[in-house]
Order: sequence, then C-alpha cells, then structure tokens
Amino acid sequence: MGPILVTGGSGQVGGALARLAPAEFEIFAPARPELDLSVPSELTAMIRSRAWAAVVNCAAYTGVDRAETDVVRAWQVNALAPAALATATAEAGIPIIHVSTDYVFDGSKPDFYREEDPVAPLGVYGASKEGGEQAVRTANPRHIILRTAWVVSASGSNFVKTMLRLGAERPQLRVVADQTGCPTSADDIARAILTILGGMPDGPWGTYHFVNGGEASWHGLAEAVFARAAKHGRPAPAVEAIATSDYPTPAARPANSRLATDKIARDFGIHPRDWHEAVDEIVDKLVKETA
Repeated sequence: MGPILVTGGSGQVGGALARLAPAEFEIFAPARPELDLSVPSELTAMIRSRAWAAVVNCAAYTGVDRAETDVVRAWQVNALAPAALATATAEAGIPIIHVSTDYVFDGSKPDFYREEDPVAPLGVYGASKEGGEQAVRTANPRHIILRTAWVVSASGSNFVKTMLRLGAERPQLRVVADQTGCPTSADDIARAILTILGGMPDGPWGTYHFVNGGEASWHGLAEAVFARAAKHGRPAPAVEAIATSDYPTPAARPANSRLATDKIARDFGIHPRDWHEAVDEIVDKLVKETA
C-alpha cells in the first residue's frame, strides 16, 4: 500500500493510528502548523502533493460546548474541511475514511442506533459533524464514514483521564447517570481503521458504526475507572449519580449514544471487544505511567 495521509494526527485516534500502524502502512500525519484545516486550499494542495493511497480524516473540532458560540470555526473544521478533502480525494481517484460521531443523533431512540437511522443533531457540534458526513458522501463515492462515541485513551483529554485526576483530588464526585453510551478505546478505533485500510482499494463503502461492546452511563464508567484504579492502590472516591439537569451545559447531549456495530462486523469482520476490557487496559497504563 502507498502512503496514507492522516489528518488530526495529534488527536486520540490519529495519534493511535500513527503509533499502531504496521510497517507496511506509510502513515503521514502532519502537525497543525503543517496543515491548516480551516484553509481548504491547503488541504487540496496536500492531496495533490503526493500519490496517496488513501486519506483518513481524524481531525475534528471537538469542543462541544465551545462550538455553540464558536460556530464558524466548528463548521470550518467539521464540515468544510471534510468537503475539501472528499472533493480532492475524488479528483485524485483515492478513497477517504472520515471519522464521525454519535452526536449526529438526538438520543431519543430507546434502542441502539443503526447506520440508517435518521439524524437529528441537538447542537452546533453535531450539526457540523453531520455537515461533514453529507459532504463526504456527496463528494466521493469511495468513502467510509466511521461513527464512534465516548472516545477514551491514555493520551489527550478524555473522561477516563479526567476521572483519575479528580479522584486523586476529591473524596466525592458527582457524575451524570442518565446519559448512556459505549465507552470506546481510541486504540481500538485505530485498529478498526487499519483493518478497513487493509481491504482497500476495494470496498465496501458507506457509513459504519464502531464502538466497544456493551453500554454504560457516565456514572457507571466512572465507577469502573475507580474500581480498576483501586486495584493499583489508587483512591476510590464516592461517586454520586446525578441527572443531566443537575449539570447544565451550553450544548445539549444525546441521552442515548449507543451505536450498533452489526454492519461493520458483517462487512469487515470487525468484532469490538467489551468496553470494560478496553477501559481496564487504559487505566492500567495511566496508573503505571504516574507510579
């Protein structure tokens, strides 16, 4: 396989992709100063600069609350940048993998969301990500849109790292218990992307969901993090379950972010492991790093 351009290489998924890719994958993940996602001409020039085998867009404006007021920037990164990448990759005759989010749904469905379910984003972040999805779909037929949710890892900013930090500082925490989703390892997302890349340049193409198996509330995830950390002698604060209404935020969150993964299992043979195993692995690594 030829060289693969990865945008968002400093993020959780992009960083994992660069780190976990085997030798036969030539990953090029330019830092932000090298590739400005808010300038479409830079993206087009980057695509034209080499004979890429594929492009993986892991870049995103992920400040969910900040996006409510930083609307232009959110749409530049989450919608216009994917549009430019998809257009340029189509012109170059190469496929694109675009990482998206559960926030394209409003969370009102009582069951796991499937790829064909209607989207209904609740805020600017979700709307801009949906805009990016539509751009990729319409600009390049040879696309994979990979929706994921509740991304956690031993790097970057995420819920697991925040809980461990706060748990070391406070005897009690209050965590939302009425939002449900699928905690998902960035490393596992990267491995799924590598599996998909391994099947290129052939399809199938389209929209897929990838999350770790099972489900949890944020409160349940916090308790699992502290239970694992306690095995290493770390403090285990009391975790009080609260309602979303008790923790107001500028942007509304989907109450249900659970994503079904039957389709990616059927088409690519990708069977996500349970989230408990993935989260335990992350906690173990973080604890050892700070020992």
